[in-house]
Amino acid sequence: MQSLVSIITPTFNSAGFIAETVISVKNQTHQNWEMIIVDDCSDDNTFEIVKSFAILDSRFKIFRLQKNSGTGVARDFALSKCAGTFIAFLDADDIWKPKKLETQLDFMQKNKLSFTFSFYECIDEKGVNLKKMLTSPRNLTYRQLFFCNFIGNLTAIYNADFFNKISISPTRKRQDWMLWLNILKQIKSAKPVPESLAFYRIRQNSVSASKTNLLKHNFNVYRKFHGFSVIKSCYCMIGFLFTQFFVKPFFVRHLSM
Repeated sequence: MQSLVSIITPTFNSAGFIAETVISVKNQTHQNWEMIIVDDCSDDNTFEIVKSFAILDSRFKIFRLQKNSGTGVARDFALSKCAGTFIAFLDADDIWKPKKLETQLDFMQKNKLSFTFSFYECIDEKGVNLKKMLTSPRNLTYRQLFFCNFIGNLTAIYNADFFNKISISPTRKRQDWMLWLNILKQIKSAKPVPESLAFYRIRQNSVSASKTNLLKHNFNVYRKFHGFSVIKSCYCMIGFLFTQFFVKPFFVRHLSM
């Protein structure tokens, strides 16, 4: 029997993208899943769209927060509702390839892994493939992750039987990076599925698309999550920036047109 996978998806004003995201889950070759969708008080018709899918398929479990609380709170709430052996993550504007779950779970089983992620490609707001694939070190260590979040949130899966349910930080940004750091503290290193299994949507004016906006959130990871002094956090930021500009580009593949 296929293992149950719980998919965590927070939503906020995602009406233009959420249907495509949900359909990419419905089209998975691995069909034993539940998708926990937590709407963070959208003021568009995101909630109505996902509710229409839940009416037709009970594997979609829909919740709505009482007040806008941010992605971290929404993800942690979703985690409390998960029943699966495996916990996966998919944001409301990203897309999985049809064999994403099947391929990744097979990779985990064959290599006896409790946590994996994969490479992924980038698309624009309209879904046009930008012919750019993000890869990572083949044996990602805690130190490498410390200076650069090589793990795309839309690709990560962990075994809840091994890790239990690891609490997700309530911070609005970079809580996924903190989660991976917590995991790698326990297992020391992680191996990616060495192929692209998903599409990451780059949206204009998003925090993740703006390196400048990300700086303060990355600083807060060192300052608040790790508890470092201001001086040590600044030193870590130098390492982060060096990795971003001089190391990470080696892991970006430009695909042929």
